[in-house]
Amino acid sequence: MTDRPHKPTMRDVSRLAGVSRMTVSRVLADPSLVAQETRDRVLKAVAQLRYVPDRVAGSLSSRRSGFVALVLPTLMNTNFADTAQAINEALREADYQLLIGFTLYRSSEEVDCIRSLLTRRPEAIIITGGVHSREANALLLESGVPVVEMWDLPERPIDYAVGFSNFEVGRAAARHLAGLGHRRIGAIGPAAGGEARDFRGEDRLEGFAAGLRECGLPDGLIIRNPDIPLSFTEGAQSISRLLDLAPDVEAVFAISDLQGVGALLECQRRGIRVPEDLSIMGFGDFEIGRQCVPSLTTIQTDSRAIGRQVAEIILNALAGQDGRETPRPDALRDIGFTVVSRGSTRTRTP
Repeated sequence: MTDRPHKPTMRDVSRLAGVSRMTVSRVLADPSLVAQETRDRVLKAVAQLRYVPDRVAGSLSSRRSGFVALVLPTLMNTNFADTAQAINEALREADYQLLIGFTLYRSSEEVDCIRSLLTRRPEAIIITGGVHSREANALLLESGVPVVEMWDLPERPIDYAVGFSNFEVGRAAARHLAGLGHRRIGAIGPAAGGEARDFRGEDRLEGFAAGLRECGLPDGLIIRNPDIPLSFTEGAQSISRLLDLAPDVEAVFAISDLQGVGALLECQRRGIRVPEDLSIMGFGDFEIGRQCVPSLTTIQTDSRAIGRQVAEIILNALAGQDGRETPRPDALRDIGFTVVSRGSTRTRTP
């Protein structure tokens, strides 16, 4: 676990700005009541200290708010929705409510979302992924509450993490397709860079490329699309680019089942038989992947188990803060993943 710095207070802001705490309070409540020069000094101190005002402190007689903050990239991804539902079910039994914010995969949105949620004084924070901007990391470290990162396994979690190695997911996909006898293997996924970043998808592509090289195969047929979040449409566009680049490609890994299904539909429009002409593999085990024809080979991870373990960590951590006897939560929990072979892939015959 990372050592946490001192959480800034209103007293710290007042000292740095050289004004009273009442003046700081007035600036934050109604800036028009304070002279411009004083207001600027206070706001500069707030930004420098990364002070987050406590909007609910005055309305509660105790320090318990009953809220847990959850930061998600999107709810359009059913795996994230299932995780959120599992977290909510477990926390509701302990009389906690979820406050949910969305980042749309954007670093700036993540910072704004964290800052906004912290003003509601949550008792814990759950955030998707293990890669955050410097500003987001600082806000999380200084929040003063337990932080759980999920759907990833960062080497140095802020507090706790529940997930799996996205790099190893990609590596396993490459080995699976190579094990079926394919030699011209490609992949479709997110581009690195830009305001919107799917870091977990990028890790899967990196793992996939490494897996191909370990199998003695080239890794040059990887299409990276900057349109985040990934979608059916983006999957169709990416497979089109790949087929134009390499018409003889034998197998494709899509870093999300959404992409994989889009690729499958585009192949059907082009008269390309799946899996006879092209094997397609996805990630996530989405319901649509199970129901499409042919059903999509994928890599499955238990999204509800992630939610249950995240909630367990939070409840144990909060119980420990209350002075109750409770086991200390593990800092890292790896839930693993499973390759699920279905109709969209087949063994390639010479």
